[in-house]
Amino acid sequence: MSYPKSLVIIPTYNEKENISLIIPQVLSQDPCLEVLVVDDGSPDGTGDIVDAVSKENPKVHLLRRAGKMGLGSAYVKGFKWALERDYERIFEMDADFSHKPSDLPRFLEAAESADLVLGSRYNGKKIGVVNWDWKRLVLSYSANLYTRLVTGLSVKDATGGFKCFRRTALEALDLSSMKSDGYCFQIETTYKIWKKGLKVKEIPIIFTDRVRGTSKMSGGIISEAFFLVLKLRFRRN
Repeated sequence: MSYPKSLVIIPTYNEKENISLIIPQVLSQDPCLEVLVVDDGSPDGTGDIVDAVSKENPKVHLLRRAGKMGLGSAYVKGFKWALERDYERIFEMDADFSHKPSDLPRFLEAAESADLVLGSRYNGKKIGVVNWDWKRLVLSYSANLYTRLVTGLSVKDATGGFKCFRRTALEALDLSSMKSDGYCFQIETTYKIWKKGLKVKEIPIIFTDRVRGTSKMSGGIISEAFFLVLKLRFRRN
């Protein structure tokens, strides 16, 4: 099957151990795919690695930012870049192989009949998480249960970061108004698309915790998500 032109957005900060490995694996999944790396001034030279690759491969693109500005704003910048061009499917994906490039064709297929496709760790017969300790698993699962109970959002994994948007879904969002980060950003985008009556579909994935590099998760991101869910529930617009 032939799919429309698609962009995989990969935010990075100190991902030199992963980025040169994941880009070719992403591109090999389907001819429609291109990659945009949004690098937050990585001191380890991640941006320079991507810059060199982009000069050899027209399907690889780089946006550099001056410093560490957060995941949410990195995706917003990438979304705006994609909407200024002719991409019809836009992905969110981590650089650390916690999201499997081999899952990308399943997202493309699902996006033929959905406005937003979510890679769900909690939508299969078993919990799709590898190498997490029980505390992190309980925190993640509880955050999603809390989100469903407070907002009514009918998805099992609202905090995941492996997603595919149809162009029209991103165009329906007011990207300039989005200031959240991390889990919070993932919940906000999915909730707002769902509230607009667009179709959201979950497909099961296996999330494998990173084996190279350092996790960017923090307590501040988690607490931000807790209060955002309340704001989304009681916000009028």
